[in-house]
Amino acid sequence: MAKKPNFLFIITDQHRADHLGCYGNPVLRTPSIDSLARRGLAFDEFYVSCPICMPNRATILTGRTPSASGVRQNGLPLSLDAVTFVDLLKAEGYSTGLIGKAHFQNISKQDASLEAPEPPSVKSAMAVPQPGIAPDRPRRTRGVGEEPIGRDDALWNATREWRTGPGYDLEWTGQWRVNPDYTVPTPYYGFDHVEIANGHGDWVGGDYAVWRARQDPDIASKVGPPNGLDKGGVTAPQAWRTAVPEELWSSTWVADRTIDWLERQAGGNEPFFLFCSFPDPHNPFCPPGKYWDMYDPAEIPLPPSQGHVNRGEPRYLRTLRAHAAEGRKHDDFMWGFLAGERHTREILALTYGLISCLDDQIGRILVRLRELGLDDDTVVVFTSDHGDFMGDHGLMLKQGLHYQGVIRVPFIWADPAGVTGRRSDVLGGSIDIAQTILNRAGVAAAAGMQGFDIAGAAATGKQPGRAGLMIEEDCPGLHIDMDFGLRTWTLIHDGWRLTRI
Repeated sequence: MAKKPNFLFIITDQHRADHLGCYGNPVLRTPSIDSLARRGLAFDEFYVSCPICMPNRATILTGRTPSASGVRQNGLPLSLDAVTFVDLLKAEGYSTGLIGKAHFQNISKQDASLEAPEPPSVKSAMAVPQPGIAPDRPRRTRGVGEEPIGRDDALWNATREWRTGPGYDLEWTGQWRVNPDYTVPTPYYGFDHVEIANGHGDWVGGDYAVWRARQDPDIASKVGPPNGLDKGGVTAPQAWRTAVPEELWSSTWVADRTIDWLERQAGGNEPFFLFCSFPDPHNPFCPPGKYWDMYDPAEIPLPPSQGHVNRGEPRYLRTLRAHAAEGRKHDDFMWGFLAGERHTREILALTYGLISCLDDQIGRILVRLRELGLDDDTVVVFTSDHGDFMGDHGLMLKQGLHYQGVIRVPFIWADPAGVTGRRSDVLGGSIDIAQTILNRAGVAAAAGMQGFDIAGAAATGKQPGRAGLMIEEDCPGLHIDMDFGLRTWTLIHDGWRLTRI
């Protein structure tokens, strides 16, 4: 019997499709990821099922929409009873590993809410009391002076039971603060080996933060804006020149640990699936070392819609503009905000630096894969969990609105036994990843998986038999710093999209 193919699944965080050279960016240099596109299929119409982390990562694992998986927003962990495509691969003899950001469960003790509480400050929410390991966010409340929301509010939050307690705190960053030798128990959603790097910028926790603190016991003095280096005139929010060196950066660690895991698979008899997950280029905007000023903001083109104001804009965007006129700042790291031309150029330049940093690390991984003789039977997949507004209509980050930059992500399928150097207009999305991988592995999908094999469809030139793709986003007021929430759903089909807010 022929050996089943290996899979190296590379995923980045908050990375829109046009922020790659192979997707037409005229400034950004991404030779390693571009090389994957040259040796495989690059999908031009690939969309997320929800443009925020936890819901879409749950969709990737389960092949089910957020409403079907139950992970409708950040703060709702994936059920331990969920069957993932990794479970199915493991049952068929695959060795399975996860290196980097998981975010299948809550990182902090702040769970989901449809409320808009008194916002925590950036400093209180993101302070680092121990080297490189971020604390929990404050427990959210209904409003100033009111009691914290708890399990009695289950109906308000549209769920009868919170997924909390033992088994649902496995990614909580406090685990590593309490016990630096802590490791996530396995199997974890099908993964036999797990090494975590959860968080963003130079505030990343988990196994990575413990390793970093051991490499540099003085790391606490290098983390965060107060310890940043001279920014050279950059004034954009959430931007600082980190003092954490490149060799201790999270992307470097993810690549190092990925290479180590691959070396242990070489020569083995079992096929493998590795989930290689980079926390970058998600905000804050603090690329390390040479990547800080790799790109000149003055040379960065602005998005065509950067200064455009539509008639009949959604309430959320109108409110953001009103708040900006009043001088009110939305300064928590998860809240979207408006940016002018200067800040947009600065943020784009710094984000490009983060992307070049992770592209260099992906290059290291691909070189080692080839040196180990694994490239001839390993399917390499590249994608992201969601995009970012990045200046579209003057907006930054994500939440609540479904402009192309936030819902469309790259998807590259580099199969040594498949087609090479081709672009595909097959309509696909994160919901198709499970089915596509399972079909290539010759493993039957679980009942209830909702996607299609889009690599197979692209190879034959046929569109999957679908009526369209649905994007679901239930956005609490807490997540947008508003006194109202949003339910934003979008239907994508045949060159058009229809969004209901």
